[in-house]
Amino acid sequence: MSSLVVKGNASGSGSVTLQSANTNSSLTQTLPSTDSVTLGYLNAPAVGTKTSSYQLAVGDVGKYVQIGSGGSITIPTSTFAEGDIISLFNNTSGGITITCSAPTAYIAGTDTIKTSMTLATRGVATVLFYSATACVVSGNVS
Repeated sequence: MSSLVVKGNASGSGSVTLQSANTNSSLTQTLPSTDSVTLGYLNAPAVGTKTSSYQLAVGDVGKYVQIGSGGSITIPTSTFAEGDIISLFNNTSGGITITCSAPTAYIAGTDTIKTSMTLATRGVATVLFYSATACVVSGNVS
């Protein structure tokens, strides 16, 4: 697995050098001083394993929540912002219930508002908020 090293001082000349950790090659790029560049998450940090009812929180954004035996998930309303994403992983041998308190929650590719859905055994789902009160869930859900 390679990583990214950023060298330079954006507040100075605006030049940064991007270099792969496993090679000697690099790329130097001058960025406009008024722009900012965000790389985002290079991995998915874990929130931890939930074995009881768990309500998603703002601190979960950009992370994954593992659900263990006895766990379930609630997606609250008016908590998240447009563009927030949380991943869910069902690490059990049965389906896990996802309760949708958000007024508008869809399974990706459908046009039916859902109040609950099931995350399949060993399934992964991504919750994407497209507003504070609406989300779409994609992955191994029904």
